[in-house]
Amino acid sequence: QVQLVESGGGLVQAGDSLTLSCAFSGRTLSSYAMGWFRQAPGKEREFVAGISWSGGSTFYPHSAKGRFTISRDNAKNTVILRVNSLEPEDTGVHYCAAAPKLYPFEPEYWGQGTQVTVSS
Repeated sequence: QVQLVESGGGLVQAGDSLTLSCAFSGRTLSSYAMGWFRQAPGKEREFVAGISWSGGSTFYPHSAKGRFTISRDNAKNTVILRVNSLEPEDTGVHYCAAAPKLYPFEPEYWGQGTQVTVSS
């Protein structure tokens, strides 16, 4: 059974940094690309970072470049998203996802999400 479990969300101040973690298990997710999405209230889910199965390649959409850093540790079955200089616009549910490949990143599995609230 595939499971992706996010953690690390919470209430933070604008300008702070935050580290989100995703613990994955089941099948062979270590051979999957992993990624992070966020969904602001009333908006569509938005891709913010992806990483290849080996960790050798990363991808960030233009809107996310500079503040987001994704990494993974397959020995620990964990994917990390580091967000710097948080803005109130970062408020929303942040989801971890697994996809067969990095390009294009088309998720097959999702976590339940972790809420991030950024106060100004």
